[in-house]
Amino acid sequence: MKLDAATSFPAKVATMSLLQAIALFLLPASVGLAHCNSAYGDDAPFEIITKRDNDQVDVKVLEDTACFSIRSHVGISQAIIKRRDANWPTSVTLRLHLKGLEKFKVTSGKTTLEGSVSTHNGQTRLWKDGRESARLSPKHPYWMQIQRVGENGKPDKPLPLADGYFQMNLPKGLFKDNPKSITIDWIDFYR
Repeated sequence: MKLDAATSFPAKVATMSLLQAIALFLLPASVGLAHCNSAYGDDAPFEIITKRDNDQVDVKVLEDTACFSIRSHVGISQAIIKRRDANWPTSVTLRLHLKGLEKFKVTSGKTTLEGSVSTHNGQTRLWKDGRESARLSPKHPYWMQIQRVGENGKPDKPLPLADGYFQMNLPKGLFKDNPKSITIDWIDFYR
């Protein structure tokens, strides 16, 4: 289902300044609205806006678990995921279909979690709120494992990934204040 600006934004425009409203109507010309594939039709539990027209986001929701599978043909982009339900699911998984993960960022309210996967040794680096020098350890509450998954669905070690993806279960701390939306940015090392 392709989301369109006419159904996504009208209620918000009334509360914005004229300049913001003009920018909002020009936004679809420069920013793509995601192809959101979901079994929910018009009652999808999420509204997804991507930076590029050809970015694709597949959403699977099962009970209290959501999986967002993002395909980016250019390899550098952004997606804003807004919840329509009262709360976020208990478990949120992200799959980035990229060959390499030079950098990614997930922003939730005032919290930003950033990371990368080294092309040399496959090692994951994570940091919070722009403090790259203060890397997170596996014991930190915002730590998350980034798995490299091959096209066969099994763990894949070598980079670049061939038809695989990077999978991560987003930390529960990102959703503790039940934000209305999260923003995901990514850069594929091999773009």
